[in-house]
Amino acid sequence: QNRGLFPKYFDVLFSPFPKILSNKVPCGRLFLILCVVLDIVSFSFHSIQRWNQHRVDSIMSRVQFDHRFRQKNPSFVETGSCFDKTDTRSIKVRPGGHEALPQKELDISAFSFSKKTERKTPHAFVRKGTGAGGTLKPPKIDETPPVFPNENIESPSQRKEHFPAFSVRPNPPNSEFRRHYERGDLPIQIDHGGCHNRIAWKVGVEKLDFHHYLPIFFDGLREVEMPYAFLAEQGVYDMMQVGKGKVVSVIPQLIIPIKTALNTRDRSVIAKVLKVLQALVKCDDNEDNLVGKSLVPYYRQILPVLNIFIRKNDNMGDVMDYGQRQQRNLGELIMETLEAFERHGGPDAFVNVKYFVPIYESALTAAF
Repeated sequence: QNRGLFPKYFDVLFSPFPKILSNKVPCGRLFLILCVVLDIVSFSFHSIQRWNQHRVDSIMSRVQFDHRFRQKNPSFVETGSCFDKTDTRSIKVRPGGHEALPQKELDISAFSFSKKTERKTPHAFVRKGTGAGGTLKPPKIDETPPVFPNENIESPSQRKEHFPAFSVRPNPPNSEFRRHYERGDLPIQIDHGGCHNRIAWKVGVEKLDFHHYLPIFFDGLREVEMPYAFLAEQGVYDMMQVGKGKVVSVIPQLIIPIKTALNTRDRSVIAKVLKVLQALVKCDDNEDNLVGKSLVPYYRQILPVLNIFIRKNDNMGDVMDYGQRQQRNLGELIMETLEAFERHGGPDAFVNVKYFVPIYESALTAAF
């Protein structure tokens, strides 16, 4: 009798059961009521969903967002795919080299008595009625206001650094760590844990030859591409934690990789190296601080770059810096590293640090 009101339910669900749909069987009406209830529930669910979506869209349209996207992990063309080796034959630049920087014109007068002058054209000749002419008549004063560059008007955050000392140097993907890892010489692999990744050592760390492996891992600190960056950094921490007594004798072999990483002038690489240096001078549990004292003769290779970036602090004003737990402020990291050098470097540490970083003040001297 109600076939005209609900045709789709009768055609799809109840066509195989003609006896159930007859008035003689009471189950037909039960099925009919059930289908109507399902239709009403489905319609109500979709209506509520559309209403909620419309409400969320109206709220979001009134909110101003600060779009901050996560920086994409850097990658090099020479790396290729995960099945290829890095093509180091095409790399011609030196890591941390100055050759790729734009060169300024040399001023000869700064180093000699010679002076570079321009040849005057007829338009620059002195004409009649111009100049003092041997009299006491003062020359005309140009009263036009000076034109200041735009960098004096723009805010400090909008200014661009044009100083070559802060420019990023080349950092090609040709480190010794990458070469040994792709060749399968390093007994490591990534252990993908639940919270964070770790290194699964195939051999006990205490059984490794630190004179061979530790400089290789330190050379990988300048890597910025995954997984090389993670493996090198975590491998350094693991080796310093386990083999504390074996690090002292390897210090001379670590200076060149540290200097190369700092010379790249890449702020992320410098921050990584500074954290490793802090852990390096503290890895020796003895009261003699042999590791910190062994680094004092090599301050000449480490501290010049730190002296350049020591003033690179974030001027936040009265704003809370919620990213300070990540320790990316380069100025604070450099000050913490210099203080660690002084504490663990013995009595001669402060004099050597002060020589290369003149603005550094002692953290151990009491103020009177």
